[in-house]
Amino acid sequence: MRTYKYLIVLSALLTFAACRQQPAEKETNLFMGTAGDHGQVSPGAAVPFGMVYVCPDSHPANHAGYDYDVPKISGISVNRIDGVGCTGSGGNVNIRPALPDEELRIVKGTETAVPGYYAADLDNGVRVELTTTGNVGAELYTFPEGKKPAFFIDFTRSFIPKLVEYEYEVAGDHAIKGTVRGRNVGNDGWYRFYFHMDFSAPFTVKEQTPGTVTLEMDGNGGPVEIRVGLSSLNTDNAKILVDDAAGKTFEDIRSAAAGRWDEMLGAVTVWGGTADLRTIFYTSLYRSCLTPHNVTSKSGEYLGTDGKTYTADGFTYYSSWSVWDTFRTKFPLFSLLYPSLQRNFCESMMRVYRTGLFRGSSDFEATPTVRTEHMTVVILDALAKGVPDLSVGEYYEDLKREAVMRIDQKFSADYIVETTLDLWAMSEIARILGKEEDAAWFKEQAESIFKDTWIREFKDIGPNFLKVEDNGLYEGTRWQYRWAMPQFLPMMEQLHGREKLLEELTYFFDHDLYNQGNEPDIQVPFLFNRLGAPGLAQKTVRKLLTEDMTHRYGTHQEFPVPYFGKTFRNEPEGFIPEMDEDDGTMSAWFVFASMGFYPMIPGSEVYELTAPIFDEVEIRLENGRKVRILAKGRRSPDDIIRNITWNGQEISGYQITHGELIQGGDLVFRF
Repeated sequence: MRTYKYLIVLSALLTFAACRQQPAEKETNLFMGTAGDHGQVSPGAAVPFGMVYVCPDSHPANHAGYDYDVPKISGISVNRIDGVGCTGSGGNVNIRPALPDEELRIVKGTETAVPGYYAADLDNGVRVELTTTGNVGAELYTFPEGKKPAFFIDFTRSFIPKLVEYEYEVAGDHAIKGTVRGRNVGNDGWYRFYFHMDFSAPFTVKEQTPGTVTLEMDGNGGPVEIRVGLSSLNTDNAKILVDDAAGKTFEDIRSAAAGRWDEMLGAVTVWGGTADLRTIFYTSLYRSCLTPHNVTSKSGEYLGTDGKTYTADGFTYYSSWSVWDTFRTKFPLFSLLYPSLQRNFCESMMRVYRTGLFRGSSDFEATPTVRTEHMTVVILDALAKGVPDLSVGEYYEDLKREAVMRIDQKFSADYIVETTLDLWAMSEIARILGKEEDAAWFKEQAESIFKDTWIREFKDIGPNFLKVEDNGLYEGTRWQYRWAMPQFLPMMEQLHGREKLLEELTYFFDHDLYNQGNEPDIQVPFLFNRLGAPGLAQKTVRKLLTEDMTHRYGTHQEFPVPYFGKTFRNEPEGFIPEMDEDDGTMSAWFVFASMGFYPMIPGSEVYELTAPIFDEVEIRLENGRKVRILAKGRRSPDDIIRNITWNGQEISGYQITHGELIQGGDLVFRF
């Protein structure tokens, strides 16, 4: 038997149990939103933007594999995406610390989940503890005294059961290596990764099929650790990752993961509000930082969407996209809080434009992914907000070619309207780069298509505006989609009149026609600012953040009985039913809105101002400066803002720019 530094002994476990609790552990609730169809998220172990996301998979599985209300599990898998609907994606390399015919259940009440670590007791007496380095999952199984360690590993399992390829090879008595290729979310495209598994004790193969293996080990109880490294390139790279972590104990990895989360979540500190609201805030910030995944090898190579291997020169390549949702909130949040990371994300997106951009995903993804629409908007947002060292000029023709291709694609009205968003973004990118002729042409195209579509489909309100997916509108009503492109609000005012729009927007909220459970209208509460009614913006946003309200709509249809309650709750049913958390989109919405400002138009450097729900917020910017947001004189949550000052100077409207914020200073709301 060979010896591993990471082989866990009793003294190490006792040390781990007594280790200090990190701030990230105190301020998050990773079980929030994990019950049923209330957010579609997981409490598993992950690090910021890591490829490995290891967690038990409920049986039957939920979207991200785990369901708080279902104790029976199929095993422990190493990958997933949070909150993306459909049947999810991932759930591979499924490990059961049991023989094949032995059912397993989580003993409810024994679960612990904090950023970077998950633990639970199983009903067969095995204690499960999970953590990760980002591309290596560390799975520690402690068997009860007298129980012979055994594992059943299923390489065929996936949240989407149709796998076209799964290969593995037993490499001695401590290791297994292989590859898995699986379907992406919505059965659109494929991802493939290679794995190397290393065991802390020698095993004997008791039974083997082309897709499964049953292992047994000597001994009667005690700890066994399995490390699973993932690579998008080959098994050798996966083994290098495992070998690199071999000098670290489980506790070392768990502590490092907590430290990485402390660094991410430490970008913002909030004071005041309720304990529940603070927990929801930090849990939301945590969930915003799970994707995209770092899939760059140690040697700097990555797999392109054309299936070829490239070298990431001067940046780190990331993958796993759900940009149709996340362009609205999550990536603008990165432009503010983590611009160095945002630069890498945008550089990765621009390479996708060159190697192959698909509405969904390619057949050569390195990790589970969803959708890529509106990457242009993310790139514009970073460019407009001064994210440094972007090579947009080098890839401008790639972005331009893709935008031009979409002009004549005639789909449903929602797709046509959203095409104008990309055309508008290209006009802004061209303007910033000094390409005035292109800027004017793209602007004309965007405005012409929007005007024609808005007049035809959304201007004159009728009974069909109440129906979800009327005329093919994806996961929304005409009411919700009519407000979906706020950058064209001045044109809507010209066509319809400001007073009429304000009257209809007020009606929209008074009659519960808004849907916080999906993305098309999540920017709409902030439109009140632009229509001269900032008090209504504050009232509406506060209600969404903190109060009970009526929700009429689910994802694809109106609820038979409307849901009444809070939108965000610090409990397993943490969101409204059928909430599309969508890869951190709604979480980032909460982070922005609760701090008192919001990027209503992604790609613009202007934020809309509303009342923060906390007494004080401090944002520590990468440039070393700080932004303090203060609420003064508020006696009741219903109080309306009297005035706002930035570094002592009164703000005349209800907007502030990104350029102003990153200079640092005090943003004071007086009530």
